Amino acid sequence: MSRYQFIKACTEPWPVKLLCRLLAVSSAGYYQWRKRPDRPAAAWQPAAQAAFTRHARRYGTRRLRVELRAEGHAVGRYALRSWLQRNGLRALSTRPQRPRTTVADPAAVVAENRLLGQPAPTAPDQVWVGDITYLPLVGGRWCYLATWRDTCSRRIVGWSLAAQMPTDLVLQALEQALTLLAARAGPDYPRRPRQPVHQCRLPGPHRPGRRPVQLQPTG
Repeated sequence: MSRYQFIKACTEPWPVKLLCRLLAVSSAGYYQWRKRPDRPAAAWQPAAQAAFTRHARRYGTRRLRVELRAEGHAVGRYALRSWLQRNGLRALSTRPQRPRTTVADPAAVVAENRLLGQPAPTAPDQVWVGDITYLPLVGGRWCYLATWRDTCSRRIVGWSLAAQMPTDLVLQALEQALTLLAARAGPDYPRRPRQPVHQCRLPGPHRPGRRPVQLQPTG
């Protein structure tokens, strides 16, 4: 909406001179604008409105311009941007709001990295590392996946899936990995040079007075 259009819409309660002074335009210029004949809408504007509605208000100036030019309308992005603003239209964002699995907190207690300075594993089940990620579902929802990976074989040894992200999600995945490890252990299973070391980041920050869960090595 231009300043002249705003003045025209507000002349009922307020005088024209006051509105022109507030908007830094001249009264003569406003009245000259009123005397001009209304220009017919450009041929591309109905096509732009149809395309904007057809694509559920998700097309911005870039994609609208491509579609209109494919239909034979020579129009630029600046004209489309002005047209959208005049009509109070705004393209909806198609980028989903991704959840956060880590919350920055300057007061958080940083857990000790037990892998620093350790030699690279030479056999499976010496070092497991875990992490959390999110997976998109139909309807814009999300689910959370916690996994434990063996750094030597690079195989997933345990996982857990849930609609929420509690601390138990990581522990359930670890319990599954330990259960499968116990099932594999037998007379033919290679002896481990040392006990497994577990390292994982837990959901959310660890605030003072809330100790991180300690993952004890298993023999």
